[in-house]
Amino acid sequence: MKVLGACPLDCPDGCSWVVDVEDGVAVGLRGNKAHPITRGALCVKVNRYLEQLKSDERIMHPMRRVGKKGEGRFERISWDEALTEIAARLTGITEEFGGEAIWPFHGTGSLGYIQGLEGFSGRRFFNALGASLHDPTICSIAGTVGLKYTLGTSGGMDPEDFTESKLILLWGTNPLTSGHHGWKFIQDSDAYTVAIDPVRTRTAERCDEHLAPLPGTDAALALGLMHIIVSMGAQDDEFITEHTEGWDEFRDRIAEFTPERVAGITGLPVERIMALGERIARTRPTAIRASQGMQRHAGGGMALRALACLPGITGDWAIPGGGLHYSTSGHFDLNLPELMRFDLLPHPVRTLSMTRLGEALLEVDDPPVKALFVIAANPVGSNPEQRKVIRGLEREDLFTVVLEHFPTDTVGYADIVLPATMQPEHLDVLAAYGNLYLVWNEPAVPPPGECLSTTETFRRLAQQLGLTEPALYDSDEELARQLLKGHDLDRLRTEGFLKVAPRPVPTGKLQFVSPRAEMAGHDPLPAYTPPADPGDGLVLISAASHYFLNTTFANNPELLRRAGDPTVTLHPDDAATRAITDGTPVTVSNTRGSFEGIAELSDRVRPGVAATPKGRWAKLSGGATVNATIPERDSDFGGGAVFHDNRVQITPR
Repeated sequence: MKVLGACPLDCPDGCSWVVDVEDGVAVGLRGNKAHPITRGALCVKVNRYLEQLKSDERIMHPMRRVGKKGEGRFERISWDEALTEIAARLTGITEEFGGEAIWPFHGTGSLGYIQGLEGFSGRRFFNALGASLHDPTICSIAGTVGLKYTLGTSGGMDPEDFTESKLILLWGTNPLTSGHHGWKFIQDSDAYTVAIDPVRTRTAERCDEHLAPLPGTDAALALGLMHIIVSMGAQDDEFITEHTEGWDEFRDRIAEFTPERVAGITGLPVERIMALGERIARTRPTAIRASQGMQRHAGGGMALRALACLPGITGDWAIPGGGLHYSTSGHFDLNLPELMRFDLLPHPVRTLSMTRLGEALLEVDDPPVKALFVIAANPVGSNPEQRKVIRGLEREDLFTVVLEHFPTDTVGYADIVLPATMQPEHLDVLAAYGNLYLVWNEPAVPPPGECLSTTETFRRLAQQLGLTEPALYDSDEELARQLLKGHDLDRLRTEGFLKVAPRPVPTGKLQFVSPRAEMAGHDPLPAYTPPADPGDGLVLISAASHYFLNTTFANNPELLRRAGDPTVTLHPDDAATRAITDGTPVTVSNTRGSFEGIAELSDRVRPGVAATPKGRWAKLSGGATVNATIPERDSDFGGGAVFHDNRVQITPR
């Protein structure tokens, strides 16, 4: 039997897959050849998904902590015992501190709208309790807000149109590691490709040209390129007049960013900046692919805002194969209010920032966080300031429940662990953020052991608490129909995927001057915001690993073998001044924390920059990872994370 499903992981591609089932067992997994993006291929990570599904390390039954927090010692208990204890603790916390003392902390371990996606799953239950809201600030929020200031949406161009592009700027993105299906459309074009990235990634090595600006200087570079275009008189005056607002003011801002000034900010040669600006000026259509990594710094939102203006002055937004692609999430018209049911809240409640977990657990006291539900997340491995997060999770007065597949770093700090289903074991609906396809996931095999879906877990917990709101007991199929109101659910379920139409810019015009940004206290014009880390040393980039997806798969034996020891890549010039040679064991540190790795000397990183892949588990990596050094500090827009605004010292061990 062949069952259509969808990859749930935090990747733009949103792949459709086919599960081969024999006698109730998944025996094969492959990409769906009929899906226009997947085209029959999965990535190096997801090709091993069935190994994870069948792993002996899977959590199969509820557990209660018996040792100290962090020791990872548990005893098996029944679901009745687990639900009874959770209900009793939540009741006591709510009576003493109010519902806002409960924090449902969701991550992107699943992008499914029914079972995961940063808070949609279980939100009805927590609303009925009056729990705090969870703001998923850790991934893409700064860039999303920045694009909305310019475009009114973060939707952008259809990446399938890359086939029509003549020039493609891959700006702070590495699709061959993070979303390789999008690379196929770039290959299918005859475009000249330029990678703009502080690191010469796998993707950069395949491009026609690579520019390596200093991290966090992308807005200055974008403004400088526009300066060159305008200096040449190559702007599209007709498009600007008919489809934009605030051009006169923005033209004055562009004039401030001369190639010489931009070279001083970015560390790029003036002639390289000039050459790229001139190439953009004379090439139509030009497309830009930017992803989440480039906006994880102090000026990340402003960088995306400025970048979206570039195709506004060239008129590329009006040309097939032109424009900017960041995330297509803004194009999906889904009925999220009915899915999440905020009307069930008994009163307005506070919002807690995902990025500020350590701060919230240690410092918030009105009321304090007394119960933490961790769902589709591994914050010890993924959140900034790892040591601070751990100190918060070590609180004996914090009741922590973790729904998980494996004994992650975070599971070690749980009071109760609940066994969760994996993707072939439950129903779900997904929307890609790297293309325009909805994808259906049909359950293919029964859950193993005592694993329950997230939705079923909260249905049972609602029953244990005696909650009477009927919406808390809706089936997964009912939830899907509510979410997809206005879409052909039956066709989606039968065919496995469905393309949606792009949504237009709400304002109808691109805004070079943004009244909304000004009302929020920001510069109404796109600007350059310098990096904010006050430390000295090297700027550390911690981009995606080729073998792990965030911390998913970081316990897979074969992928761990392929990834090898944790490495820290330095330019030979920087290594020489630190008495570091290739293969030297090193300590990477700052005032926030430290981790260990093996030095790799390469000109793939520019001088002044070091790089290490993210995603490892601390307990499999000497007790700490790169996140021990990353600040728990907000970017400019939306409170986003600043993973790449991080200076460190690197010393031999």
